Amino acid sequence: MCGSNFTNCGGTKLRLNDMCCCDQLQIGNVGLPVKNTFLQVFQEISPDLESFGARVGAEIHEVGLECERNLPEHKPFDAWGNRVDQLLTSEAWKKQKNIAAEEGIVAIPYENKHGPWSRVHQVAKHMLYSSSSGLYSCPLAMTDGAMQFFRGSPKTASNPIFANAFSRLMSRDPSKFWTSGQWMTERRGGSDVANGTETLAFPQPDGSYKLHGYKWFSSATDSDMTLTLARIVDPIGHYVQGTKGISMFFVEVRKPDGSLNGIEVQKLKDKLGTRQVPTAELLLDGADAILASEEGRGVRAITPMLTITRLHNSLSAASAMRKILQMARDYSLRRKAFGKAIIDHPLHVQTLHRMEVDTRGAQLFVLDTARLLGLEETNQATEEESLLLRIVTPLLKLYTAKMAIATISEGLECFGGQGYIEDTGLPGMLRDAQVLSIWEGTTNILSLDVLRSVVKTNGQTLQVFFNSLESKLEAASQSNFVELKEASKRLQGSSNNLKELLKDALNEGPTFMELAGRDLAYSLSRLYIGSLLVEHASWTEATQGDAFVAQRWCEQDLCPVVTNFNNGHYSQTGQLQNRTTVMEGYPQ
Repeated sequence: MCGSNFTNCGGTKLRLNDMCCCDQLQIGNVGLPVKNTFLQVFQEISPDLESFGARVGAEIHEVGLECERNLPEHKPFDAWGNRVDQLLTSEAWKKQKNIAAEEGIVAIPYENKHGPWSRVHQVAKHMLYSSSSGLYSCPLAMTDGAMQFFRGSPKTASNPIFANAFSRLMSRDPSKFWTSGQWMTERRGGSDVANGTETLAFPQPDGSYKLHGYKWFSSATDSDMTLTLARIVDPIGHYVQGTKGISMFFVEVRKPDGSLNGIEVQKLKDKLGTRQVPTAELLLDGADAILASEEGRGVRAITPMLTITRLHNSLSAASAMRKILQMARDYSLRRKAFGKAIIDHPLHVQTLHRMEVDTRGAQLFVLDTARLLGLEETNQATEEESLLLRIVTPLLKLYTAKMAIATISEGLECFGGQGYIEDTGLPGMLRDAQVLSIWEGTTNILSLDVLRSVVKTNGQTLQVFFNSLESKLEAASQSNFVELKEASKRLQGSSNNLKELLKDALNEGPTFMELAGRDLAYSLSRLYIGSLLVEHASWTEATQGDAFVAQRWCEQDLCPVVTNFNNGHYSQTGQLQNRTTVMEGYPQ
């Protein structure tokens, strides 16, 4: 097909304007010369990003393909009938673990060499890595989530077992580096953790626990440790139902002798995609565990972990979008149809341009959220920035996931029939992308999380969101690009329309907001990405292409929730029409 140039997809050199959103880089009142600090940091991290990009193209891309060609296997018994539950993974998968350790993919934000910008450094580097990692990005996401928990837990310093785990999870030494699982999902529910958790924890005389339960969907089962949820059983056999009965536990997957720690692998999941990752159903039959959270505070303990894993989900989406676009762009120069290269067909270029607009929007959204997270985790975020992070995190995850699926599907079309042929490696990209809208919360679940953030803060997250939009649009007023004036006008108009709708929504009742939740989340996402693109195109080093991208993004319906409200989608009649259409002809 496109020969060795495909290997360059992960190694594209980053420009400065691929990394920052504007030349002011408003990160709040943190007492730092932000612009100079960022420029200095960028100069310091650029050699790392460039050398790693070269390594992705020269080495890691092929290792990732090997992970796809050699999938994990489960060997439950040895030749003598003894239960061994071996997970057989490829040498390429093991090599990815070593690469991740050496490159500090998890370690960078915890080494904290560049303060709040350390998280941006990590995310930029991981975007180069993710789409060529053979899905090793999945265990790294959960490892990063576990690191976030340990860093915020007072037990880490006082408990030598936790301190050792923390040290290993951020190690750059492959012989010491650990990965972590997150075994939360059980048979009765995925996102409904409060009612779905059936695993029980039995206290032991030494203060530890024995876990008994069935984990239905356990990714990265070959990890060294895991964090998992269970209900503590009291001396008379009682335990608390609901959220208040759930605690989080630390489990080392294997005992010192190498045998599994009270864990039986029932089966590996036969998944649509992400087959490189060993995902299993696990029986916990007396697994030794240590209470990691406060008793009954397990759900609260996983909240900061969700912020991390949702960011990883989104950076993987942006990485995959960029990769398929790079491949399609390269192919367009090589493939000839109807007497000329397909890059010379305007309709094809238009398709690539639309993919480019979405990809740039996704990348900026990811990097800006990483910036906010970097401020939050280094205690430099203002109250407004913390509130903004709360609302944009679920928006980022839900919207970039949908964008990635659509963009990669379009990318396969760019190769014609070859996009459907397995040995090109292209179909696997689409299969793997589908998990992005499911893992760590489906689109509807995350839409409700956005609403929850508004309710729990008495509307403060929305107010901060609109304030952020206003500040970003101010930058465009000084730009010389005429395209930005119309884009800003459309953003401002859509933002005002949404504010008016939300005022009216207070009189519509909770059912209205739930029904409109998905469209509201899409509207907020489009507005925020539009503001980031306009802000970025207002930067002194922005190109004409940056302005065109902002213009094209803002030409779409930026506020579908207003459009659909005006069309009666959320009315009682609309709800009845929905159900009638869905159930028409189906016996009830």
